[in-house]
Amino acid sequence: MNAKKYETIPSDEIILNTAEALRKHGITVEIAKNAQEAKSMVLDILPKGAAVMDMTSVTLDTLGISKLIQESGDYISCRKKSYTLDQVKQAKEIHTLRDIPDWTIGSVHAVTEEGSVMVASQSGSQLAAYAFGSDNVIWIIGAQKIVKNLDEGFKRLYEHSLVLESERARKAYGVPASAINKIFILHEEIKKGRITIILVKEKLGF
Repeated sequence: MNAKKYETIPSDEIILNTAEALRKHGITVEIAKNAQEAKSMVLDILPKGAAVMDMTSVTLDTLGISKLIQESGDYISCRKKSYTLDQVKQAKEIHTLRDIPDWTIGSVHAVTEEGSVMVASQSGSQLAAYAFGSDNVIWIIGAQKIVKNLDEGFKRLYEHSLVLESERARKAYGVPASAINKIFILHEEIKKGRITIILVKEKLGF
């Protein structure tokens, strides 16, 4: 794995051009100079008292956003609430909380300079909310995830993200490895303003 290839922050010109390409595809884009500024932007966007589903994300954990959503009391944590329900008898309610919340926050694995977004998943648990279910989606994305095109994006997913996620999964869950079973690719968001991307000029997540 050529980690340096996938962990390098691109030039300001590439970041700006990528942001403009995403905007042309119906996505709101903000650019943060660092992680702290990105976190402040998120808190400015999220309305207090909102029902928020925080997806499993190294980026969110690094910024402390997952903990804040679940423990601050400023928001209704869909994840936390889902844990209080019976996983079998109340499965539909759990799906509703996680798949069609008012707000969803997470990250992605690759963003192309052409304005497409790629998310790899083992279970697909985050994809319904990202693709359509959630009224509002915020993705915080380290700029090292910018790639030239979809071909480079697929290479990043399999050669970099999967390797690091497998390492994380072994430590967190004691499993042999993770897997890419489902891939979501967003080319255009029809509902303008539904998705906001915060591109961060720092390495965040993988």
